[in-house]
Amino acid sequence: MYPKGGEAHMVIGVPKEIKDHEYRVSLTPDGAATLCQRGHDVLVEASAGMGSGFGDDEYRKAGATIADSKVELFEQAELILKVKEPLVQECMLFRPGHLLFTYLHLAAVPDVTKELLSRKITAIAYETTEAKGGSLPMLKPMSEIAGRMSIQIGARYLEKIHGGRGVLLGGVPGVEPGRVVVLGAGVVGAAAVRMAVGLGAQVTVINLDVEQLRGLDDQYHGRIVTRAASSAVIEEAVCSADLVIGAVLVPGAKAPKLVSRAMVSRMRPGSVIIDVSVDQGGCIETTRPTSHSDPVYLVDGVTHYCVANMPGIVPRTSTYALTNATMPYLVRLASEGVERAIRSDPGLAKGVNLKDGKVTHSGVAESHGLPFTPLL
Repeated sequence: MYPKGGEAHMVIGVPKEIKDHEYRVSLTPDGAATLCQRGHDVLVEASAGMGSGFGDDEYRKAGATIADSKVELFEQAELILKVKEPLVQECMLFRPGHLLFTYLHLAAVPDVTKELLSRKITAIAYETTEAKGGSLPMLKPMSEIAGRMSIQIGARYLEKIHGGRGVLLGGVPGVEPGRVVVLGAGVVGAAAVRMAVGLGAQVTVINLDVEQLRGLDDQYHGRIVTRAASSAVIEEAVCSADLVIGAVLVPGAKAPKLVSRAMVSRMRPGSVIIDVSVDQGGCIETTRPTSHSDPVYLVDGVTHYCVANMPGIVPRTSTYALTNATMPYLVRLASEGVERAIRSDPGLAKGVNLKDGKVTHSGVAESHGLPFTPLL
């Protein structure tokens, strides 16, 4: 159907997120209004926006319809718009022909990958969709939030009452500040550096790309230490750190393991690791996914915080930021249809991880030892 100026009509479903303590929703009421004004139907699962402070009435006023159940929503919707990858029990609701648009991070979830492949859907990942120039426009806002949160969370777990060394990151006159090591100088790493510097910590950032380090060095005018990555450099910095931030990204693929179990064992008891890379498998050998309900565990006396949906606990900020980033792509997918949209935009095509029962992203295929089928 083409009710408005040749644009396709699409039914878009916004289910309630069910991942542990995931309070974000994939679409604000304003976003719903934009889609409805363009002639699309928006179905929102009852109370889907409550965690972010959006009531069902706000969606109704925007023109959306409230679905009584998740099953009803999946039965009627053509495009399923989510925040996080579906859990296995949600995968059962998909049918062939469905379009899923969300953060997928499939390299770290083989069971979900298998289930979605069996459903023969098209799955487009926010985190591998590229803009002109190769940037990752839908990953960036959540990376910025997670990077900033990593420092405030790390500072909390350094407190003695939370099992930490009892170190104040900013120090006080006469006492040195805490030592923060950031592995990676991309969006997450740069956001973590900003917060750590703001607190007055001693900050070392380690990265392979020296140009990214040069940019941070120019920005902070010598306030931070930048070091080119090598095993020896990482070991030296990590073993003397109070707080280590894992901020490494290889789009669509598993993160490389930069910190070994042996290095962790040499860290001082009460030190803290925040591995933001956990949704891609983590860059610390001792990383395993945790949840907001049970966020930390100890390895050799070192606290590990490895929650894959960190921005989920600041949902008001995160939901607005997410909708701002996804809306231009969502409008195109709904109005042009998926086939036309990905043919006309190579960057969006890179977001297609699964299509018709095939893996169309090389990083996902390599991570699970599955055949790779080029999309175009």
